[in-house]
Amino acid sequence: MRRLFWLSLGAGAGVYATHRVKRRVERFARTWSPEGVAARAVTAGQGAGDRLRHFASDVRTEMEAREAELREAIRMDQAPPEPPEGTPRRVLRARYTIINDDKDGH
Repeated sequence: MRRLFWLSLGAGAGVYATHRVKRRVERFARTWSPEGVAARAVTAGQGAGDRLRHFASDVRTEMEAREAELREAIRMDQAPPEPPEGTPRRVLRARYTIINDDKDGH
């Protein structure tokens, strides 16, 4: 009687383990089948698009805030101060040099 009990217990455990392994293998095969991979790619692509849109909006918001800080720091939005009366106004001219690479010997 004890042998029959242990035999049936072992057979039941074997059937249960085989059933569980079969379910996992089927799930794994379904996940990595072409349809499963395509479904995951579509889902990931939709999520990536939403995340990218949110990221771009956050970047735009922070960029505008930083630009406002910089404009305030250098007082770019204000008109330049007027020179006192009687002081001649000077105009600064930029100088530049054109370097011809052929004449430098390089």
